[in-house]
Amino acid sequence: MCEYCGCQSVAVIDDLTREHELVVNLIGEVRAAQRSVDVPRMARVARRIAAILEPHTEVEEQGLFPALADEFPEQIAALTVEHRRIAAVLHEAAQDDPVDAGWPARLVEVAELLRNHILKEQDGVFPAALVGLDAEQWDTIGAIRARVGTLLPDPSP
Repeated sequence: MCEYCGCQSVAVIDDLTREHELVVNLIGEVRAAQRSVDVPRMARVARRIAAILEPHTEVEEQGLFPALADEFPEQIAALTVEHRRIAAVLHEAAQDDPVDAGWPARLVEVAELLRNHILKEQDGVFPAALVGLDAEQWDTIGAIRARVGTLLPDPSP
């Protein structure tokens, strides 16, 4: 993933980036499960992605996106719409394996959307936030992260 602008030096962005990396790896698992026509595995992976994205999306939509919305209203609106589309397909596997025969194809399609969405955030949103947000805004976003948590492994030994 992106490492050229230095935005990962900000803890919140570093966490969001590491969550993106987990999700990208899980997208690979979705594709592998789809190739072997393993719908239950696809559903399990979808639930794992959804669990990672739940706090991740709250940090973005409650903190990062509002801080950037005045300057980039169309981009932020489009990213928010993508969040909803991704969440809707993942949610179809929230309780059980989806019985709709079209769900695996929707999951693969939304996984590709998610991969591209991640690139937009890493190449656009995160660098824009690095240069555009002030200390108070970062504190607000950090407080949101502290409140919602993360499924990232604890980096301390």
